[in-house]
Amino acid sequence: MILPIRAFGDPVLRKVGKDIDKDYPELQELIDNMFETMNSANGIGLAAPQIGLDIRLFIIDVSPLADDDDYEDIKDELVNFKKVFINAKILEESGEEWKFNEGCLSIPDVREDVKRKSNILIEYYDENFVKHTETFSDIRARVIQHEYDHIEGTLFTDHLSSLKKKLVKGKLTKISQGDVSISYKMRFPK
Repeated sequence: MILPIRAFGDPVLRKVGKDIDKDYPELQELIDNMFETMNSANGIGLAAPQIGLDIRLFIIDVSPLADDDDYEDIKDELVNFKKVFINAKILEESGEEWKFNEGCLSIPDVREDVKRKSNILIEYYDENFVKHTETFSDIRARVIQHEYDHIEGTLFTDHLSSLKKKLVKGKLTKISQGDVSISYKMRFPK
């Protein structure tokens, strides 16, 4: 089932997510619905707060990037990189900071350069509640950091300079009021 994505201004996007356990109601159905929702919106990541749930769950599928010439050197790593992250904790961020033009399904039509570290060490549970501690780098680390921010109540626009924040403020206000043209289901703050 395709779920509406919460728009900028919805209070759930600012909540720190709560840990869940393997008995979370209809967890597999929720994960399936999140992948369907993300795919219908042409996204590569989606966090539970974006569908109105303040829990520590996000999903990633960067396989669409495998066809992008910018990622030719890591194509094989991207083609099957589809993961579920439950109760994730970033243990370490390392490496050089690099800028990348980020966007967000909750903030349509706004894209800005964001600096993030190039490597992360993260601990998480998968959809079967198997615990993993893994290191990721390149665009995979970037997408994980972006989605991880969502379960921490942070949006990519929070990483912008004061000047950039002022420049996008009008667009953010319009989004929160539902004044945006999108091709996917959204729910706007009341």
